[in-house]
Amino acid sequence: MFRLWAKEWKNNRMIKDTVIEDSREETRTHKVFDALEKVCLQFDLGKPIWLEATVSEFKRHSKARFSQDNFIEEIDFDFLEIHVIEED
Repeated sequence: MFRLWAKEWKNNRMIKDTVIEDSREETRTHKVFDALEKVCLQFDLGKPIWLEATVSEFKRHSKARFSQDNFIEEIDFDFLEIHVIEED
Protein backbone atom coordinates (compact mmCIF):
# COMPACT_ATOMS: atom_id res chain seq x y z
CA MET A 1 0.00 0.00 0.00
CA PHE A 2 1.25 3.47 -0.92
CA ARG A 3 0.05 6.40 1.19
CA LEU A 4 0.76 10.09 0.74
CA TRP A 5 -0.13 12.68 3.37
CA ALA A 6 -0.84 16.20 2.10
CA LYS A 7 -1.16 19.24 4.36
CA GLU A 8 -1.90 22.92 3.80
CA TRP A 9 -0.13 25.26 6.21
CA LYS A 10 -0.86 28.90 7.06
CA ASN A 11 0.75 30.90 9.87
CA ASN A 12 2.47 27.77 11.23
CA ARG A 13 -0.86 25.95 11.56
CA MET A 14 -2.16 23.05 9.53
CA ILE A 15 -5.45 24.17 8.00
CA LYS A 16 -6.25 21.10 5.84
CA ASP A 17 -4.92 17.61 5.45
CA THR A 18 -5.73 14.41 3.65
CA VAL A 19 -4.22 10.98 3.06
CA ILE A 20 -4.30 9.45 -0.41
CA GLU A 21 -3.95 5.68 -0.69
CA ASP A 22 -2.94 3.77 -3.80
CA SER A 23 -2.68 -0.01 -4.03
CA ARG A 24 -2.18 -0.26 -7.81
CA GLU A 25 0.85 -1.89 -9.38
CA GLU A 26 2.45 1.31 -10.67
CA THR A 27 5.82 2.97 -10.30
CA ARG A 28 6.43 5.19 -7.30
CA THR A 29 6.61 8.25 -9.58
CA HIS A 30 3.20 7.52 -11.09
CA LYS A 31 1.72 7.03 -7.64
CA VAL A 32 3.16 10.33 -6.38
CA PHE A 33 1.89 12.31 -9.37
CA ASP A 34 -1.54 10.66 -9.25
CA ALA A 35 -1.83 11.28 -5.51
CA LEU A 36 -0.80 14.93 -5.93
CA GLU A 37 -3.44 15.34 -8.63
CA LYS A 38 -6.10 13.91 -6.29
CA VAL A 39 -4.95 16.27 -3.52
CA CYS A 40 -5.24 19.25 -5.84
CA LEU A 41 -8.76 18.23 -6.85
CA GLN A 42 -9.78 17.71 -3.23
CA PHE A 43 -8.27 21.03 -2.07
CA ASP A 44 -9.46 22.87 -5.22
CA LEU A 45 -5.93 23.86 -6.29
CA GLY A 46 -4.10 24.13 -9.57
CA LYS A 47 -1.28 21.62 -10.03
CA PRO A 48 1.99 22.87 -8.58
CA ILE A 49 5.17 23.03 -10.64
CA TRP A 50 8.02 20.77 -9.55
CA LEU A 51 11.01 23.12 -9.28
CA GLU A 52 14.53 21.70 -9.04
CA ALA A 53 14.71 22.42 -5.30
CA THR A 54 11.37 20.66 -4.78
CA VAL A 55 12.53 17.58 -6.67
CA SER A 56 15.82 17.31 -4.76
CA GLU A 57 14.04 17.77 -1.40
CA PHE A 58 11.56 15.03 -2.34
CA LYS A 59 14.33 12.65 -3.42
CA ARG A 60 16.18 13.11 -0.12
CA HIS A 61 13.31 13.03 2.36
CA SER A 62 10.20 11.70 0.53
CA LYS A 63 8.71 15.04 1.50
CA ALA A 64 8.23 18.26 -0.46
CA ARG A 65 6.83 21.73 0.11
CA PHE A 66 5.09 23.71 -2.60
CA SER A 67 4.98 27.46 -1.89
CA GLN A 68 3.66 30.36 -3.98
CA ASP A 69 6.67 29.96 -6.32
CA ASN A 70 5.36 26.53 -7.35
CA PHE A 71 1.86 27.73 -8.26
CA ILE A 72 0.75 29.88 -11.18
CA GLU A 73 -2.34 31.24 -9.43
CA GLU A 74 -2.43 32.97 -6.05
CA ILE A 75 -2.75 30.68 -3.05
CA ASP A 76 -4.33 31.62 0.29
CA PHE A 77 -1.97 29.53 2.44
CA ASP A 78 1.78 29.51 3.04
CA PHE A 79 2.64 26.14 1.54
CA LEU A 80 1.36 22.69 0.59
CA GLU A 81 3.42 19.85 2.01
CA ILE A 82 3.35 16.27 0.75
CA HIS A 83 4.96 13.35 2.53
CA VAL A 84 5.09 9.68 1.56
CA ILE A 85 4.16 7.91 4.79
CA GLU A 86 3.95 4.31 3.52
CA GLU A 87 5.31 2.45 0.54
CA ASP A 88 4.87 -1.08 -0.74
